[in-house]
Amino acid sequence: MPTLSVFFGIIVRMYNEKGGKHNIPHIHAEYQDNEVAMDLEGNIIEGEFPRAKLNLLVAWVQIHKEDLYANWKLLSAGDGYFKIDPLR
Repeated sequence: MPTLSVFFGIIVRMYNEKGGKHNIPHIHAEYQDNEVAMDLEGNIIEGEFPRAKLNLLVAWVQIHKEDLYANWKLLSAGDGYFKIDPLR
């Protein structure tokens, strides 16, 4: 699963799940032993995250929504992906 960004210990990944469990544009994020799948509107699809880290992740998704949708389209077409700037 391609890693799009890493910030404040949060690893953000995305891959295409055509016909899969979450067949909507979304990301997967990990922080320590926590994992979450989140749509690109900031809604949790599955999993749990510490509140402070979730707030950072939601802010990052809002800032980079256009890039995330562009990556979703690229991955869906099998055309790779690009990295997205972390929160600083």
